[in-house]
Amino acid sequence: MDLLSEAKRCLKCKKARCQINCPISTPIPDIITLFQEGKNSDAGELLFENNPLSSICALVCPHESQCLGNCIRGIKSEPIPFYQMEAVISSDYLKSLKIQKPEPNGKRIAIIGSGPAGITVALKLATKGYKITIFEMNEQIGGALKYAIPNFRLPAELLNNLEKMLTDLGVFIRTNTMVGPIITLDKLLSDGYDAVFIGTGVWNPRPLNIKGESLGHALYAIDYLKAPHTYNLTGRVCVIGAGDVAMDAARCAKRYGADEVEIVYRRKEEEMPATKHEIKGAKDDGIIFNLNKMPIEITDDGLIVQSTHYIEEADGTQSLETIAGSDQLLEYDYVIIAVSQIPKSNIVSHTTGLQVKYGLIVTDKCGNTTREGVFASGDVVSGAKTVVKAVNGAKIVADSIDEYCMG
Repeated sequence: MDLLSEAKRCLKCKKARCQINCPISTPIPDIITLFQEGKNSDAGELLFENNPLSSICALVCPHESQCLGNCIRGIKSEPIPFYQMEAVISSDYLKSLKIQKPEPNGKRIAIIGSGPAGITVALKLATKGYKITIFEMNEQIGGALKYAIPNFRLPAELLNNLEKMLTDLGVFIRTNTMVGPIITLDKLLSDGYDAVFIGTGVWNPRPLNIKGESLGHALYAIDYLKAPHTYNLTGRVCVIGAGDVAMDAARCAKRYGADEVEIVYRRKEEEMPATKHEIKGAKDDGIIFNLNKMPIEITDDGLIVQSTHYIEEADGTQSLETIAGSDQLLEYDYVIIAVSQIPKSNIVSHTTGLQVKYGLIVTDKCGNTTREGVFASGDVVSGAKTVVKAVNGAKIVADSIDEYCMG
């Protein structure tokens, strides 16, 4: 695709619907203008200042419901593929960016978790002279970017560029370090950290609560995606669920040895929560979709399901119900469960004064938790959301931490 020709089709709307519907309000018309003029470095700087993870969001955002899906050009013709321009501009900018380590301001911040929120807070505060230490429970940084999104969707190079930027800014990264049981919040604060940020994401799988989930050939997608190459999933594989995580798990299974992979979902295709782009990718990879099937039990031979249908209610709405007597055994060698995630309790179970609701940390709109000096944002506060929403929330919290420490 000739991106320069696409840029020329942009109408540069004064009230740009693409920008309005971007969770982080990317100045899309301005970026496209700079791109047209060949000022890619200026465009990259503008993107990075607005969104430090722009190069990543360009690849993993649900564009069809944000910039792409709200482009005015898309009403009568093809929408402008801004995200493709963003990917090129941001990636090139990160490669050439020479970042200067600022003078230290005497303040020290602990960041727990190195996912999108943690990386954003670290970058924002490190450029202001804060001494930052990131605590990451895994062996590499990135959180969901590294351990939940496959490499074929998100090249490792982009994360490597961000990690180098962090270390160039003097950020310490302690990997394979879990905060909670041994290194507690109390310990961090007593060791001289002026504030603590929690951005640990959601890493516990949400169970189906059906019989058979503990059998040897059943596993959870959030665990599988951490290292799909270490599993030996052969034969027929079933993935229960139809979100983006389910699509990623299904496509990974197909790439790493499964002969046939089938998505099992209780509703119809138009109600699948995955983006159309991810669904198309799964279909292109040969993934089979078995819809209107409710999982009832995992057995040694596969998955027992019941067929579902919709019942018209008196108020005109439709409700989903299973069809009595429609039980059916679908034969699979492995079953992957992909029906969302919830936070781990490593931190909250080893500290006091931190309010939690439904497993999520309670904060105000600025990221303040119920414990002074402790801030949080991202999925550990909101539940599983998109990368760009995590980055946007983290920008707000970074400013809150700065005001708290300097106030």
